[in-house]
Amino acid sequence: MRDLKDTCRIAVVQCTSVMFDKKASTEKAAQLIREAGAKGAELIVFPELIIPCYPYGMTFGYTVGSRKESGRLDWKRYYDNSIVIPGPETEQLAQAAKEAHAYVSIGVSERVEDHATLYNSNIVFSPEGKLLNVHRKLKPTGAERLVYGDAQSNYFPITDTPWGPMGCLICWESYMPLARTALYQKGITLYLAPNTNDNPEWQDTIKHIAIEGHCYVINADMIIRKEDYPDDLHCPEEIAAVNDIACRGGSCVVDPYGHYVTQPVWDKEEILYADLDLQQVPASRMEFDVCGHYSRPDVLELNVYE
Repeated sequence: MRDLKDTCRIAVVQCTSVMFDKKASTEKAAQLIREAGAKGAELIVFPELIIPCYPYGMTFGYTVGSRKESGRLDWKRYYDNSIVIPGPETEQLAQAAKEAHAYVSIGVSERVEDHATLYNSNIVFSPEGKLLNVHRKLKPTGAERLVYGDAQSNYFPITDTPWGPMGCLICWESYMPLARTALYQKGITLYLAPNTNDNPEWQDTIKHIAIEGHCYVINADMIIRKEDYPDDLHCPEEIAAVNDIACRGGSCVVDPYGHYVTQPVWDKEEILYADLDLQQVPASRMEFDVCGHYSRPDVLELNVYE
């Protein structure tokens, strides 16, 4: 490994979206970036789909073999509030990253200019305000497949940072062993895990990944509250069935030995700060280096088609 900068001050932003409103969600994210930057954060990490929101509990009128026109109206609203990359929203976020002089990772619903498919994407900006990477979720989970398409290119982009290579898997991508290995093969020291998983099993998952990859895992989860849904959606019965707090958060940072650097935060919006000791990463790999001395490339091989 090349020499790493000793420490990284990180900010993990556990927040709500301004649901179905890309303009207001972007403005809120930009303000949170500036707030974290003012407190010295060098890396600022948001959850998945903060812009415009994670549409928890909604079906968009789909059932097997049929769909409702009222659901189509809600889907079109979500489509209209998804963002094109690059576009005005990424320019605003890039400016905030530049003002904060920090790397910024944020989850968005992405739409493209040449067709109408949406993608669950994560984008990374440099401290100079440059859009560095776009990672699209490989396989949307469960009913997410009715909303987002599969990534078709540019798998597993890596950001070269002063603290080593940084990669991202979105939510249940982290349950894909070969996807994790694809990041490990690139030598990541910082594993970004933007997600919507507030169950206790997820905490076990991120600890395992930290130990398996001997890397820092940045667990960025969101808060979703029933009161935050727009009143004029066409599925009031679906929103009524959502818990008052539909997603409780649980954001935290885990070190390369599987220990909490910051304890999980539940049921509230908060920015978590931590100073990471990056020298722990190479030190932790003394007896287990997953794609180094503890691998057997003569027996096992992973080929990634990018």
